[in-house]
Order: sequence, then C-alpha cells, then structure tokens
Amino acid sequence: MKYYSYENFKCDTKKLLLDVKIFEAEVIVGIARGGLTLSHALAEGLDIREVQTLRTELYDKTCKREMLSIFGDCNFKNISRVLVVDDIADSGDTLKAIMGYLELKHAKIEFKSATLFYKKTSVYEPDFWINEAEEWIDFFWERDFKVN
Repeated sequence: MKYYSYENFKCDTKKLLLDVKIFEAEVIVGIARGGLTLSHALAEGLDIREVQTLRTELYDKTCKREMLSIFGDCNFKNISRVLVVDDIADSGDTLKAIMGYLELKHAKIEFKSATLFYKKTSVYEPDFWINEAEEWIDFFWERDFKVN
C-alpha cells in the first residue's frame, strides 16, 4: 500500500491542470467519493463553477463487488464539453461504466476523463492521467481525516 500525501496531490494536480485545460471543459463531473477532492481542485484551477457529481459503488473498503451501481444524474443544458474526474483508474470498471452511461444519455456532448492514477491492467484508460499505479493507493483524504 502506498500513502499519497497532500503535497503529492498538490504537485500532481498542477500537472494535471496543464494537461486538461486544452480540453476547455464547461462542466466537471466528480465521481463520488474518490473523485470529489480532485474535482474541486480542478474546478478551482480551471475556474469552472459548475461541478456535478455521480456516485458509484464498486468497492467495500479494498474488496471489489461483483456489480457497479451508479447513483444520480447530471443536467447538461447548453453544454458541449464535460470533464469526468476520479482519483484512480484501478480496474477501470467505474470509469468505463460512467463514461458509457454519460455518452449514451448525452450523445451530443464530448466527454473526457481525468485521474491522478492509472493502472496498466485497467480496462479503461483515462484521457488524462499523471501517475501509473502499481499497488493500492492510500489517499491522504482516506487516512488523514479519520475520527477513531
């Protein structure tokens, strides 16, 4: 397990901002929960006010479920470009399902995806990513704010 600190996050988010800004997204969709911290940071950096969310459930702690569930919906009135954000493309099942779901429901919109981490064994490669993951990532927001 690799600990991913706030300092690493800040540095990597700045790199990711340079990559994703060329897409000129009008809306950011954060995948809850893992993608919410990064979505907020990217929205601030890109000065995008409209941040929407979808929630998925694929993992219980570190145990993968058999089925992915998607909760919520997005409203893209007069929108042409949307950036979908998650923390990691681990198995890739979450991003693949979300991207397929959004593209099917909103065929006229261009969607791109962004993550901090990507595993080469993932079934889905994000359009933008910074680090290759080779082990489980323990993000600072998962560890540093626990109340026990």
